[in-house]
Amino acid sequence: MGVDEKVRNSGDSPRDQSGPVLPTVNQDTEKPQPPKATMHPALYVVFWIALSSSVILFNKWILHTLKFGKISGTVLRTAFLAKTKPEYPVILTTYHLTFATIMTQILARYTTLLDGRKTVKMTGRVYLRAIVPIGFFFSLSLICGNLAYLYLSVAFIQMLKATMPVAVLISSWSLGVSQPNLKVFLNVSMIVVGVVIASFGEIEFVVVGVMWQLGGIVFEALRLTMVQRLLSSAEYKMDPLVSLYYFAPVCAVMNGVIALLWEVPRVSAEDFQRVGLLTFFLNGLCAFLLNVSVVFLIGKTSSLVLTLCGVLKDIMLVAASMIIWGTQVTGLQFFGYGIALSGMVYYKLGYETLKGYAGEAGRQWAEFGNNRPVLRKISIILLVLLVLFVVLGGLAPPEMAPRQYFNQATNKMGISTD
Repeated sequence: MGVDEKVRNSGDSPRDQSGPVLPTVNQDTEKPQPPKATMHPALYVVFWIALSSSVILFNKWILHTLKFGKISGTVLRTAFLAKTKPEYPVILTTYHLTFATIMTQILARYTTLLDGRKTVKMTGRVYLRAIVPIGFFFSLSLICGNLAYLYLSVAFIQMLKATMPVAVLISSWSLGVSQPNLKVFLNVSMIVVGVVIASFGEIEFVVVGVMWQLGGIVFEALRLTMVQRLLSSAEYKMDPLVSLYYFAPVCAVMNGVIALLWEVPRVSAEDFQRVGLLTFFLNGLCAFLLNVSVVFLIGKTSSLVLTLCGVLKDIMLVAASMIIWGTQVTGLQFFGYGIALSGMVYYKLGYETLKGYAGEAGRQWAEFGNNRPVLRKISIILLVLLVLFVVLGGLAPPEMAPRQYFNQATNKMGISTD
């Protein structure tokens, strides 16, 4: 048999089709996969704002309304002679950090939320040279921040916190993280001017409280700058929850030492009974969940969204302070705070970004009006009512605070607010 015949015979012989035939297309990949159920990014924003505001109001409520520490005449006389208020903010802060330490250890062992720590090249030397100093300033910022709640209103504290970008900018220049820039300095100067105007309008201006709050801002700015310098290397990149895993134990120990020397000798079981163990647990859980929500918010949106949400949260806290504690906010304070917030947003975003966001917001608002005209009208009415409440509350005389207006209105309707 020749070569040509062999080729012809092999080509003409049919293949055996009796066996199974493999499919040429993977049938499973052809089927559309059902979309995974995920939360809308707006819900992460709502949760973060709710938790962040709750922690601040919760701490103020424990220290101010429940008067954590005021139990007897002996304690009051001791506090009066020492010219200090008998509340215990350092103990409260130590509890928060101890709670966070326990929870992060549990999450590290039983969940995947802290798996990011495995990529961090953490050694004993790095921990002592980097983590401990950052934890030290973190501890001081928390202590000063809680001490400020003993003297100042939540509304005024939020106004003072608007100077944080200025403090961070100056500290970054001082530590050599960034180079001084006159244009940037002029941009943030508007924030300082606004806060100064708001301070002139503050009725209950307490120098000691302002000094505590400014000290907390300075320590927090130094901490953020040191964190920025630490994270400039990719091997130490950490999300907020992983950083809490490393910082919380250090801060808990430092705060605990200060509390032992300063507040523990005056504390008693009656102090904790007045607040209640359940209240303490919910307070610590709320503070910890705030750190968890930050991780999810940045992961699902961006750090820019976190900054803008922070501005919205501050405005809501000012309004909440007026409603809950009857804090009087003057028109001059609103004017100064508005300037400070405008300067903060401009510094964070810049003109071109703001212009783009404004155009997009206008298009979204017009589309919302076309699709939901009734909801748009309701939103406008609610916004106008909120503005009127804030303005009238700020212009009201001291003897008629917004909370008193609210109580009088509810009493006329036969509703008791006691």
